Amino acid sequence: MSIPLVIRPRAESVEGQPILRPLPSAQRRSVGPFVFFDHMLETDYAPGSGVNIRQHPHIGLSTLTYLFEGELLHKDSLGSDQRVKAGEVSWMTAGRGIAHVERTPADLLASGSRLHGLQVWLASPKEAEQGESHYSHHPATNLPVSDSLGVSIRMIAGSGFCLQSPVPVLSPTLYALVQMQSATTLTVPTEHAERALYVLEGDVSLNEEPIEPHSLVILPEAEEMSLYADSESRLVLFGGAPLDGPRRMNWNFVASDPALIDQARARWAAGDWPTVPGERERIELP
Repeated sequence: MSIPLVIRPRAESVEGQPILRPLPSAQRRSVGPFVFFDHMLETDYAPGSGVNIRQHPHIGLSTLTYLFEGELLHKDSLGSDQRVKAGEVSWMTAGRGIAHVERTPADLLASGSRLHGLQVWLASPKEAEQGESHYSHHPATNLPVSDSLGVSIRMIAGSGFCLQSPVPVLSPTLYALVQMQSATTLTVPTEHAERALYVLEGDVSLNEEPIEPHSLVILPEAEEMSLYADSESRLVLFGGAPLDGPRRMNWNFVASDPALIDQARARWAAGDWPTVPGERERIELP
């Protein structure tokens, strides 16, 4: 029996929003296609304050935003203008280049709001890195759910546990929200080569070893693992097929070829990039 790798996230802030970021880390750069994992911590915004992530670029990845509380407005250079509510999926594939903004909607900015959620990046397969950009929004009612013996599994993206999400992932993917009542058990199957779990809240044990909340645990490959909830708990299971080669990450850019990142940085610096309609402010290169 292999010993799982446990990663404690580092605390950071994105434009004032506190986050925990367990991935990437020095211990592990990716799990399946996932190369970036941000837990946006529960934050109460007073009237007049909120999230405002100005126009910025991406290449070579897909972003997925999933909220537990609150709402965000997504706008991008494709012309998308979408309000994203708790329980919904906001999915954006960058391809060769896209720009977007994410902010608190105007009415919630005026009234004050609370935000809690996750944003992950999935590296695109090499053949799709320089493909077309794409955006899609998926209501909560379209995400499949399994509910049995006190364990609820919502498939946010990809497939697993006999569930298939409609989100158009580019490679074999597992991204599931699991809610467990007290004294329940879940067997994590080996249907995906690489798997990890992130405990959002609750008292959870993996193969009888307790896991601290806000820990990322890399599961051993090809081994079934058993989860037990000592209290009402919530966690995320994610992973998929291994990447088709290493990825370089620089700022908001992900690529298998460093030259693609150099080109993207030069294009953004020169203003040679698709722009978000109606947006003037942007985040400059670090």
